[in-house]
Amino acid sequence: MDFQIGERWIGKNHKPFVIAEMSGNHNQSLDRALAIVDAAASAGADALKLQTYTAETMTLDIHEGDFFIEDPGSLWKGNSLYRLYQEAYTPWEWHGPIFKRCNELGMLAFSTPFDETAVDFLESLNVPAYKIASFENTDIQLVRKVASTGKPLIISTGMASIAELDETVRAAREAGAEHIVLLKCTSSYPTPPDNTNITTIPHMEQLFQCQVGISDHTMGVGVSVASVALGATVIEKHFTLRRADGGVDSTFSLEPEEMASLVTESERAWQSLGTITYGATEREKESMKHRRSLYISKNMKQGDIFTRDNIKAIRPGMGLPTKYLDHLLGRKISKDATKGTAITWDLI
Repeated sequence: MDFQIGERWIGKNHKPFVIAEMSGNHNQSLDRALAIVDAAASAGADALKLQTYTAETMTLDIHEGDFFIEDPGSLWKGNSLYRLYQEAYTPWEWHGPIFKRCNELGMLAFSTPFDETAVDFLESLNVPAYKIASFENTDIQLVRKVASTGKPLIISTGMASIAELDETVRAAREAGAEHIVLLKCTSSYPTPPDNTNITTIPHMEQLFQCQVGISDHTMGVGVSVASVALGATVIEKHFTLRRADGGVDSTFSLEPEEMASLVTESERAWQSLGTITYGATEREKESMKHRRSLYISKNMKQGDIFTRDNIKAIRPGMGLPTKYLDHLLGRKISKDATKGTAITWDLI
């Protein structure tokens, strides 16, 4: 099931693939966008991801009714969809310079297309992979268009039922997608940890027979790191230079120091998985000598009887295991022995 995006391997035999999602955190400044690229590369992210759309390809230029955000719990309350997407979109002419900077820094770059024209545009830039956003995971025409490129396809699963995901995955495979990653995602911003339900990750892997990961909108890195223990091979987090700088997604985005921590700690989590094993590992064998074992605690003469006064279960572990204490009590010692002698069978 392992596969490559560019030169980077994706799979359980490799450290987690960490994606820094820029989204609209460039705040309509190309210089800031390039600074975000630099910061993501310095933090160790494997890839930087953009979103490719325009306000016109996302919605209608209407500022009332269904097209106006009034949800009191939304970060974007008081905005129309059109104005929000105008503020958040990444100008298409920026994609080339941003991808070029990523390439210079040894970091992969790709994007989430939101309509078929965006796929055509990204193909002209020869992106190595594609991402389907949660809100588009039921857009079967878009899924088929992206899958037809034959490139690895990462799909966020926010809001999707099992039936909807089955339809999406089937459509992608039928259209030519060989390598699919499903990302467990909760489409609320930010997401409370108790609403992430990451125990779904191994179930999703088993159900759809593909690689799995997480698109994480919680604060901090704990949920993402925990997902690795459940089989996540890909982690996506929104990324910005400083949340205090503002921006459409800044509230739930990681800052550079946090991204660096995510890269380090997710790799440590992956390294810790290992295999099912009991007993001392190679590195533990040297520590065996620090176990408790049985030692003579007072000088003894040949023929003396072992009692709790002259035997102790202490460190180090060079004597008989402590489980033999009751077996020794009342028996005679076979030869003289001084305090601090490790008890071995030849003393009995």
